[in-house]
Amino acid sequence: MKRKQAMVVLTVLVAVLLLFTACSGNKTQKGINTGGSYKGETALKRIGIVQVVEHPSLSTIRESFVKGLEDRGFSEGDNIVIDYQNAQGEQANLKTICGRFANHRYDLIVAIATPSAQMAAGETSEIPVLFSACTDPIGSGLVDSMERPGKNVTGTSDLVSAKRIMELAQRITPGIRKVGALYNSGETNSAAVIADLREYAENNGMTLTEATVTNSSEIKQAAQSLAGKVDAIFLPIDNTVASAMSAVVQVAVEAKVPVYVGADSLVRDGGLATYGINYQALGDETADMAAEILKGTNAGDLPVRTIKDMEIYLNLATAEAIGITIPEDIINEAAEIIRE
Repeated sequence: MKRKQAMVVLTVLVAVLLLFTACSGNKTQKGINTGGSYKGETALKRIGIVQVVEHPSLSTIRESFVKGLEDRGFSEGDNIVIDYQNAQGEQANLKTICGRFANHRYDLIVAIATPSAQMAAGETSEIPVLFSACTDPIGSGLVDSMERPGKNVTGTSDLVSAKRIMELAQRITPGIRKVGALYNSGETNSAAVIADLREYAENNGMTLTEATVTNSSEIKQAAQSLAGKVDAIFLPIDNTVASAMSAVVQVAVEAKVPVYVGADSLVRDGGLATYGINYQALGDETADMAAEILKGTNAGDLPVRTIKDMEIYLNLATAEAIGITIPEDIINEAAEIIRE
């Protein structure tokens, strides 16, 4: 009898233990889910942010994006979890990062710069991919059209006009006849702007000399090859060049050659001037699109957005270093002036 009673007690204890284990196994720690997309009222949306390389323009986009999400009711630890990764300019790192985001079935992948977006789009056809700072989304193969991107990809473009930048250059340093372009020929975002520069040069009787690189270690030598031959150097929004901007500035200051650039951050890093977009505004615009996607809108149904309002950015410290006086009317028009 005692043995029988002991068996009954043991059976009950085992049943209770199994029930407890099953219940505890269904619990998900806040911000962590290994079983796919979050579901339920207390679930958090997972957002993977991948940045191709570290430089101010891209970091400004990321910071503005996170703030923009907060402004729209999406806060880290409250209803979203953000996993930020930087590939440090390495394609292998990009593939690993984007592959992990896809395999873990994140709710949204935010890809900053064209290489990041191309890799993310190649890793998943289901998870929404939202790009930012992609100059030529169509030429990069990311979308079918700007109005109706299709598939699971959309985002914001940082396309600038080489024509408008060169018109500003002629106002600051009149008489430019020879222009040097420095860029990575493997970056499709650079190719689109350089094509615009070629057209401008041809239409205005200017000589264009191009110096292309494949990595940042080649930039100083490429800049030196242009410095003694041209009246001005033009830099598009190029991730490779931006990562080694200090080398370009050093060469340009020594040669007293103005450097006109495609991004506000490149002016802050020593470029003379640009007529370009505000990357803080670009990040906020990207956040606005992310909010729509997180609320259920299909990424492919959202038109690609561009920043229409361009502004003048000037670096007076660089102007002084190369012996140039920027006209007062241009200074008065500038959205931002770097003085030291």
